[in-house]
Amino acid sequence: MTRHAVWLCALLALASPVGAQRGPRLEIALPPQQALLRDGPTVRGVNMLDDSQLRDLLRNGFPARFTFRVELWSASGVFNNLQASTTWDIIVRYDPLARTYQVIRISADRATALGTYADPAEAAEAVGVAVRAPLNAPSRARYYYNAVLDVEVLSLSDLDELERWLRGELRPAIRRPQKTGTALTRGIRTLVVRLLGGTKRHYEARTGTFSG
Repeated sequence: MTRHAVWLCALLALASPVGAQRGPRLEIALPPQQALLRDGPTVRGVNMLDDSQLRDLLRNGFPARFTFRVELWSASGVFNNLQASTTWDIIVRYDPLARTYQVIRISADRATALGTYADPAEAAEAVGVAVRAPLNAPSRARYYYNAVLDVEVLSLSDLDELERWLRGELRPAIRRPQKTGTALTRGIRTLVVRLLGGTKRHYEARTGTFSG
């Protein structure tokens, strides 16, 4: 191997860890050791709007839904067991007239506006802002957290129903008692989601095993 080839391989080896950190990804971090039995992990999405195809669809009127799910698993025994989980959604819509992105969080039967942004990078920060998951290890045993993020693009008909829901027109139906799930998450998840080709994204991250 020539000296130039060796130099090129070394350069690529040094550059690859940096490149691996670019692009959309999901991160999860444990609380400090003294808070493992009290606090849940911190979850954040990074560079969630770096996907050019997703940005193009947003600008053409297709809203995106980011579904975050965090799970607490016990790691004792032969099989791992799911102990608890929590889920929330982030909806991103683009207003072509105002040229702004609206970011909305849906969690625990409540929709919260996170802001309106002209810069897609600022909208991406709102989507991926760090959230402390409301889960904590119940006892001194071995556990780990697993985080999942699914990104979907909603159809235009879904947008109409989403608009109605956000205006409150569907609240009487949503407030009826449900057997499983929260009223709001059930209302959002009953939207007829048609995935457009190649627009579904899936990310996962997990912590190491810890003892409370």
